[in-house]
Amino acid sequence: MMAKKQDARSPIYNLIVVGLSGTEKEKGQCGVGKSCLCNRFVRPSADDFYLDHTSVLSTSDFGGRVVNNDHFLFWGEVSRVLEEGQECRMHVVEQTEFIDDQTFQPHRSTAMQPYIKRAAATKLASAEKLMYFCTDQLGLEQDFEQKQMPEGKLQVDGFLLCIDVSRGMNRNFDDQLKFVTNLYGQLSKTKKPIVLVLTKCDEGVERYIKDSHTFAITKKSLPVVETSARSNINVDLAFVTLVQLIDKSRGKPKIIPYFEALKLQSQQIASAKDRYEWLINRIVKNHNETWLNTSRRMNTSPEYKEYVFLEGTAKCKKLFQQHVYRLKQEHIERRRKIYLSTLPLALSSLVPDLDEIDQLSWSGVQKVLESKQHFAHWFVVLEDSPWEDTSHIDNMEDERIPSDLLETAEAEDIFNAHLEHLRNECRRAEMRLEFKQKLASSPFVTPGKPWEEARSFIMNEEFYQWLEETEYLDLYNRHQKEIIDRAKEDFQELLLEYSELFYELEVDAKPSKEKMGAIQEVLGEEQRFKALQRLPAERDALVLKHIHFVYHPTKETCPNSPHCVDSKIEQTLVSRFPMSYPFLDVKAHFGDTKADRINLVILGKDGLAREFANEIRALCTNDDWYVLDGKMYELTLRPIEGNVRLPVNSFHTPTFTPHGCLCLYNSKESLSYVVESLERLRESTLGRRDSHLAQLPTSLLLVTKRGVGSYVDIGGETALNLITQGQQVARRLQCSFLDPASPGVGYGHNVNESQINQVLRGLLDTRRSTSFSSSSPPLLPEPAGLRDSPHQPVPEADLRIVMCLMCGDAYDIEQLLSPFLLSQHCRPMPNSGTSVLLEQTVGGHKLAIELSLLSYHASFTLRKSRLVHGYIAVYSVSRKSSLETLCAFLCEVQDIIPVQLLAVGDSQAELTDSDYACEQLIQGEELAHEIEGRFNTLVCGSGGVVGGLHRIEMFHSFLMEVVEKRNIVEATHMYDNVAEACTNENVYSPRCSSPSPVTMFLDSEDDVEAVAAVLRRNANFSQRGLQPT
Repeated sequence: MMAKKQDARSPIYNLIVVGLSGTEKEKGQCGVGKSCLCNRFVRPSADDFYLDHTSVLSTSDFGGRVVNNDHFLFWGEVSRVLEEGQECRMHVVEQTEFIDDQTFQPHRSTAMQPYIKRAAATKLASAEKLMYFCTDQLGLEQDFEQKQMPEGKLQVDGFLLCIDVSRGMNRNFDDQLKFVTNLYGQLSKTKKPIVLVLTKCDEGVERYIKDSHTFAITKKSLPVVETSARSNINVDLAFVTLVQLIDKSRGKPKIIPYFEALKLQSQQIASAKDRYEWLINRIVKNHNETWLNTSRRMNTSPEYKEYVFLEGTAKCKKLFQQHVYRLKQEHIERRRKIYLSTLPLALSSLVPDLDEIDQLSWSGVQKVLESKQHFAHWFVVLEDSPWEDTSHIDNMEDERIPSDLLETAEAEDIFNAHLEHLRNECRRAEMRLEFKQKLASSPFVTPGKPWEEARSFIMNEEFYQWLEETEYLDLYNRHQKEIIDRAKEDFQELLLEYSELFYELEVDAKPSKEKMGAIQEVLGEEQRFKALQRLPAERDALVLKHIHFVYHPTKETCPNSPHCVDSKIEQTLVSRFPMSYPFLDVKAHFGDTKADRINLVILGKDGLAREFANEIRALCTNDDWYVLDGKMYELTLRPIEGNVRLPVNSFHTPTFTPHGCLCLYNSKESLSYVVESLERLRESTLGRRDSHLAQLPTSLLLVTKRGVGSYVDIGGETALNLITQGQQVARRLQCSFLDPASPGVGYGHNVNESQINQVLRGLLDTRRSTSFSSSSPPLLPEPAGLRDSPHQPVPEADLRIVMCLMCGDAYDIEQLLSPFLLSQHCRPMPNSGTSVLLEQTVGGHKLAIELSLLSYHASFTLRKSRLVHGYIAVYSVSRKSSLETLCAFLCEVQDIIPVQLLAVGDSQAELTDSDYACEQLIQGEELAHEIEGRFNTLVCGSGGVVGGLHRIEMFHSFLMEVVEKRNIVEATHMYDNVAEACTNENVYSPRCSSPSPVTMFLDSEDDVEAVAAVLRRNANFSQRGLQPT
């Protein structure tokens, strides 16, 4: 009969759970699972499920309000929503038998009946009986929720008959089945629905389950539900099935086999676990997180609630701890990898030498590491171990390696790899050295030879085994660069040794094929020429570069640049007289003001402009700086030789605004070109913004052809006609006409420095007096320091001597020059290049001697342009090119000029013991004898001393000769400047076996005086505008 309905929409069903109960002898050491079944159904959350429910109670616990002296427990009210969506409420009561813990017999109660009869009772009453939770509740009822059984009584609606199908301890299944059979017989008398519940199916015995089903079949309509309270399998199904039997309106029971239910339950738990783990992975990123903080953060998450319900907080915590442990292990592994990746660097830093560790064990190496000064930079010694359990793993700023990590096998493997690497590197170094030696000794490896042709001669199996292709290719390329550079240096030295050849050929900036062929024919048999046979383009480039140097000799074009001897001389003079020579620090000398800039157009035809510009650049002291009246100017030249109306030949460019124009001519045609160009320029600029070009300061100059020594007869026209025509053109164009240039200065030079200075002074005067638009800043007045020089006036020199030095010679220049630069007889000569003034007493007369210190290539430009009374020619006994350049230089020096040869050695032993040096000394002496010059030897180098062992007195006899020949040298120089007025023949060098006009005409001092008188008279005529007779 259904229980009384308190609410028609939610009736309450009173369900009684029964099964084998009694003493241990009757039921075994454990119950059949009635309490666990009730617990799981009433409180299904895993945290509320208890496996231990004892039936052995003390008298006080039995008499408490929970048991209430009854042999049944009221588990409380349960609410479920069935499939049809209606709510179903149930009261759950467990019929059991409590055992006295003293007598181990059933407790006596007011309604004491055998369990079978009592379990089948359909009416239960117990005033103020409290709902049961767990065994811990007994005696501590006030600590739990206190909910009474409604009205203290209830009427039974159905029974769940439990049978344990597990292998129970001290219990025979057949005996249990016999008990269940008797109990079922008693229950069936009540006419109440019964469901047979197989408990503990998670540990079930197949025969017991089969026998239980057989028992149910014999009872016809007795449904069987296989359950597991521990695993929460089919627990709800058992109770709901009974409700559906009680109330047919609740639907027909659908009993699910245990293993099918187990599969569904496992899937549900696995899914919930995955979602919970996802939640942990998202929330917990640090291995130092605690469960308390994390559970609080997850408390409201459905993933957390679901898994706690199914598996309990303990399993949630366990999964959290596993996750944190995994995070920690990952963190430790990351740190381990960092430490191990740093260990090779530490080993390379602390023990980089193979010899130190090659014969040691790993433990011995550890001791060596600990003894190193920088051990603490790479390693940290921790007080606690192992390092994984210390706080060091969380100190991200300290990346030092824990010292106990060295005890691991991984660390030893890294050391072995380091040791093997050192051994391999040592072997590779040996192979690289052997390979280099093979390259150096192999006759098949020549400059410019491709690797493909050389490899078969030098490679062997070991090279291939130990060296990578990129490595031996790099070594070969490096070797090639070394031997090519060495071959180029040797070839450059060869070119210097043939200096006389280049001056005799009279090559210009663009030598002809015939002259290039002549050079190659002379040099072709030289081994240093053949060494570059695989690099003909670079060899020709070196020849052209050398020709450019011969044609345009400056510090920048010098083969030894930036170590040109002129630069060394400047440094020496600046160190001795820092306030007098502005070579190195222009700003310090002139202040922060930039050097004034002069932009000069040079107009000429058929190469005149280009050649003249190169010769002007040769007069510059440093790059394009020109010294004029003691001041530095940045001189920019623009040679023009074509149609001035074309953009390429324009006077004005975006980066160049001319300040003046120098027009050159040497024939009627070239003069016509100048006139036409200037007229076109003026026509094209009328009415335009650059009309100032029409008023550009212009000078006209008659020059000789390159290599021609006289302007008397140029192109078949007399110099007089060309001068007259030039003067007429100058008047018509309103430009200045300069006196004609002197005959070729030295080898084919046309530049007269006084003429250039005259042009530049005119430009500067015009710029100071005129507001002239220019791309350069306006011309500043001369610095006060230059106008009011603090130096005392330098007296005019009585004699001018040039000391020539060879660029690249190995001797110590400062030792060589020191005796000349002593303060007691040497004074600086500002604004005179690299000259000093020597005050010497020669022949009883005190003379002021200007000593110009120059390289040979700088001296070439002075041989005819300036008066020189004598030369001191210096050469190195260890260098052939030094002596050959000296010989080439002397070929252009007139034999009347005194020459002092100086052979310089690095040590006295070199001068006496070296066969090569002795040969050079013999050749020098022979040359001195041939030219009737003087010869001396010096030691300037590691074998000498600071300041030099020689004294200036060693040159006394040379100076005496200079004084004796002073008049004849000066007369010869003056004669050369006017010789073109008397003869049409070229002037040749006396060193080339051609007689000098001076030696032909001047046989005595009277002749010299006569020539001087003629020259003075001609000078007077020129000042009066008359032609000399």
